[in-house]
Amino acid sequence: MASIHNDVPLSAPACSVWDAVRDFGALHRRLVPGFVTACQLDGDARFVTFANGSVAREVLVDCDDARQRLVYAINSERLTHYSASVQVIADGEAKCRLVWIIDMLPNELAPYVQGQTREAVIAMHKAFPAA
Repeated sequence: MASIHNDVPLSAPACSVWDAVRDFGALHRRLVPGFVTACQLDGDARFVTFANGSVAREVLVDCDDARQRLVYAINSERLTHYSASVQVIADGEAKCRLVWIIDMLPNELAPYVQGQTREAVIAMHKAFPAA
């Protein structure tokens, strides 16, 4: 099983970044604008439209405010397993780290998903620019 790890330093307070992460239906406006162009809620799931035109149905598994950790999953024809966690960790009062871990199958799609996460990280830095 492929594992993709992203440890993203952000120049924003952890509470601000966590507020954007936990806003499950506002991914396209608050966390990764430009990388995600639309997001529509459907119960505990969201339909995410990416800038490259692909669409994914992401199911909310857990949203833990105490740990500032959100878990979601994707099950599609191409992805037989996809589980991701996003956790926000304070790094002082004005900075934080966003730790995003994806475990997925098939392994052959890992390079594509890793490339997508690189684009998402660029969007996160735009959403939370350095002061």
